[in-house]
Amino acid sequence: MNKAYEATNYDLILISDSGIRMKEDTLLDMVNHMTEKTGLVHQMPFTCDRNGFAATLEKIYFGTAQSRIYLAADFVRVNCHTGMSALMRKAVLEEQGGLKIFGCYLAEDFFIAKSFLDRGWKTAISSQPALQNSGLCDVNSFQARLTRWAKLRVAMLPPVIILEPLTECMVIGACAAWASSLLFLWEPLAFYLIHILVWFLCDWILLSIVQNGTLPFNKFDFIIGWLFRECSGPYLFILAVLDPSIKWRNRVFKLAWSGIAQEVKPRIKC
Repeated sequence: MNKAYEATNYDLILISDSGIRMKEDTLLDMVNHMTEKTGLVHQMPFTCDRNGFAATLEKIYFGTAQSRIYLAADFVRVNCHTGMSALMRKAVLEEQGGLKIFGCYLAEDFFIAKSFLDRGWKTAISSQPALQNSGLCDVNSFQARLTRWAKLRVAMLPPVIILEPLTECMVIGACAAWASSLLFLWEPLAFYLIHILVWFLCDWILLSIVQNGTLPFNKFDFIIGWLFRECSGPYLFILAVLDPSIKWRNRVFKLAWSGIAQEVKPRIKC
């Protein structure tokens, strides 16, 4: 990727995953968000419409849990860049030595955005999400991605170990139900069920907004996929914390607390 970066001749460069589907006006939309004080415009991760339970699960995750955290973080000006698709100013990268200086990070996209913010530039989210359209779509691969991303977040931001579980519906609901029973003597089970129902309805509304059209599955599929995602989320996070090593393609890395990747095994036999 660095060779392609060095060959660019324009002020703005687009770095996008190969599995991202771009609409005809997506690049124009990203350029329109590039104001004088904005150095980087990125797209919120989402998915294309595909059939099957795995595709439904992916769309539910990216349209609810991921979108909720992504939009909230951007609202309070916290770095939330994932790197799936981003338009950035080349001059700002050149001031830091180019793209190659970020090669020591597995989550180089996060640190690229951080470097922009540290230099006083703003980041913005495009109004069009990044439509992932990878060839491999199954539950095991998707959960492996979620676990890998959790490991990256824990290494880059250690407070995530405590804070991230509190963003999960089932975890925060259980804590709130226990607190309400102690403080107000409310029935904890009733409180917990109402909490889950309200969270479920809010997630359906958020997903519908992000989709900006007809969803490719019915409400029953959403209920099953949503429950599966919410119940498996805390379990996957625990796995990520217990095993910090990251398997990426055919290599294994271990992350320092700063997010710098250290290769453990040079190669893995496929």
